[in-house]
Amino acid sequence: MKIAFLYIAEAYQCYHGATIALELATRHGIDITNYYNDPETPHHLERVRLAAGAPAAPCLPLHRSKFTTLMQSIRSLGMFKNLVLRDNVAELNHYDAIVTVEDTVASARSLGITHPRLIYGPHGCGDRARGFTDEVRAFDYVLLPGEKSARRMLKSGLIQPDNHTVIGSVKLETCAMLHRADGPLFSIPRPTVLYNAHKARGLSSWGRFIEPMLELFGRQSTFNLIVAPHTKMFRRRSHAVRKRWNTRTTPGILIDTGSDRCVDMTYTSAADIYVGDVSSQVYEFLITPRPCVFLNAHGIDWRNNPDFAHWHLGDVVDDPKDLMAVMHAAPARHAIYRDRQVEMASRSLGNRSPGAARRGADAILDFIRS
Repeated sequence: MKIAFLYIAEAYQCYHGATIALELATRHGIDITNYYNDPETPHHLERVRLAAGAPAAPCLPLHRSKFTTLMQSIRSLGMFKNLVLRDNVAELNHYDAIVTVEDTVASARSLGITHPRLIYGPHGCGDRARGFTDEVRAFDYVLLPGEKSARRMLKSGLIQPDNHTVIGSVKLETCAMLHRADGPLFSIPRPTVLYNAHKARGLSSWGRFIEPMLELFGRQSTFNLIVAPHTKMFRRRSHAVRKRWNTRTTPGILIDTGSDRCVDMTYTSAADIYVGDVSSQVYEFLITPRPCVFLNAHGIDWRNNPDFAHWHLGDVVDDPKDLMAVMHAAPARHAIYRDRQVEMASRSLGNRSPGAARRGADAILDFIRS
């Protein structure tokens, strides 16, 4: 049986699927090939493989036509994932199944990829509507981290009772294996705040909050601050732009626009307080309940909106001038939110016992063989 793992988007998605591929590769009669679009992907796949102590599997770049190559050379325009899929129809049709953590692959059938079963595992466990779109219906089988996602998708008719399995968070399990450099992130030990802004248009807090935040934290000596936005925010920016932001780091403020630490839970593990908007990384932070603060930069009416369920896990700030007062109050106010954090993290992240990748591999094989 031949199975392709398709990493057609940014390399950070490796942490959501690579260990399932490694587990499947240990099974008799299963041939695994990794295909990638982002040239940084092999580095991350190898990092996961070494941490798992697994043998190497084939890792191939997806073919790109001259037109696709030209379009991708304009970094600001994106990765042209559908063009890349179209360029690889013949290659991918040789497989019995394609496993992906990117919903763009929902277009595979319309592009001519008709033979393989399509298997999808979302690369996150957040609340916003982007994770619950009609694209999910195009997949033959779906692997989900927790019951929250399963119930919402079932209610919306995106999945059926017999075409999904809840396996737990593959990313949590993967990142727990990784080898990281020892040593503190800051020379002065203080409570550490992580600011994790998303790039989502109309939802991101970055444009309104980043400069006031840097000014406020630069004038105080109570907290250290990690600024680590979603890795896609700077993915299309030039090296010069990223360097300009990174060099604004100070002894008490660490700015990281895209290192390995932005994608491997280094920062969510190290922080004492989480500050963000709509990233599902808040649930990764809440594997240990801790204070959270959420930034409503666009005046969103969020209280009865399921896309912002996580904003009930901490105080919400509408105006940058209120941020530091809320930050100082967050530890004392954490008791208000702690029980709800535990409940929602459990429903989002699912089964945290060892074996998420094994459960995913078992579900994939059971589905294909049935």
